[in-house]
Amino acid sequence: MKSIIKQKFSVSYQYDIHFTSGLFTPENRLLSDFFIAQADGAVPKLLVVIDEGVVTHHPALVERIRDYFGSESAVQLIADVLLVPGGEAVKNQWEPVDRIIESVNRYGIDRHSYIMAIGGGAVLDAVGYAATVAHRGIRHLRVPTTVLSQNDSGMGVKNGINYRGKKNFIGTFSPPVAVFNDNLFLLTLNDRAWVSGISEAVKVALIKDAAFFDWIENHAASLRRRDSEAMDYLIFRCAELHLQHIAGADPFEFGSSRPLDFGHWSAHKLEQLSNFEVLHGEAVAIGIALDTVYSAIIDMLPPSDAQRVLTVLQELGLPIFHPLLESAGGGHPLLAGLEEFREHLGGRLTIMLLKAIGRGVEVHELDKENVLRAAAALQEGVNLVS
Repeated sequence: MKSIIKQKFSVSYQYDIHFTSGLFTPENRLLSDFFIAQADGAVPKLLVVIDEGVVTHHPALVERIRDYFGSESAVQLIADVLLVPGGEAVKNQWEPVDRIIESVNRYGIDRHSYIMAIGGGAVLDAVGYAATVAHRGIRHLRVPTTVLSQNDSGMGVKNGINYRGKKNFIGTFSPPVAVFNDNLFLLTLNDRAWVSGISEAVKVALIKDAAFFDWIENHAASLRRRDSEAMDYLIFRCAELHLQHIAGADPFEFGSSRPLDFGHWSAHKLEQLSNFEVLHGEAVAIGIALDTVYSAIIDMLPPSDAQRVLTVLQELGLPIFHPLLESAGGGHPLLAGLEEFREHLGGRLTIMLLKAIGRGVEVHELDKENVLRAAAALQEGVNLVS
């Protein structure tokens, strides 16, 4: 008698990223056409969840959404639009997820219905998590409203919330069925939020596309002064590079390699140590600076290249140091982030460093003394090519 049955199958995913202006204006038929194309005879329900901060800056948004879907026959809008906290607050508590799941139960949202998340990356993460665990998976739509979420997190397949002080400790891999980037949402961002999201573009350029880094370097001033045309290109190219990686590598992260997390091992810990007062994009910029200088210290990256990276970050208005990085000896709390990052990877420690601009190299250990040296160099503002 045989004692084993081997099973193997694959699941194909496809989702489109749409770029538009005025998504919920009557003349914009993008969403309407999307639901018409999805029609299979039944009329699905649509539950909308919105970042409270977005509603504060767009007070007519809820009414515009109701008006937009009021005459639609291909989808039934649930009139009770949910508002949830924005930023890490939505991921640091269970209550928003519970409210979403309770609405799924109350309004009879089934697996052929849709949940639409409108907001920054944290809201997309939390709503995507709720949508994935309810009924083992409800179709979710993303409408990212920040630079960071339009060029990075909104494109990917990950959802999650924070738990026990650890970022994204609980989560799922579940792609959206579509993403709708509306550039008008970016116009109401404050300067800090506008700039911080650019760090993810710098990150992906540094590890994958030297020409894109050159473009960012040449357009740093226009990006910082909120040139919309430059930002539109940056978001499109950054999203394109992220999607190419997801499609061609390990989208559900079964291995320990995670090149798109360049600069993130320290960024995640810095966010937590600051009680999330440091924005994710700011923490990523600091993490990029730290790992770039580390790469130069160990003679992997030419100092001139490292200096270019630091200069571009500063010209964009991004931070490269935070007082929480100040040296505290071998027991520095930042170093605990290495082990936490390894646990999050699910295997051996794998860190992306830089061999050259546009070329990342994975290593499996970091020398803690050199990490502290890199942090001290950033604190002192040392010119790496002097």
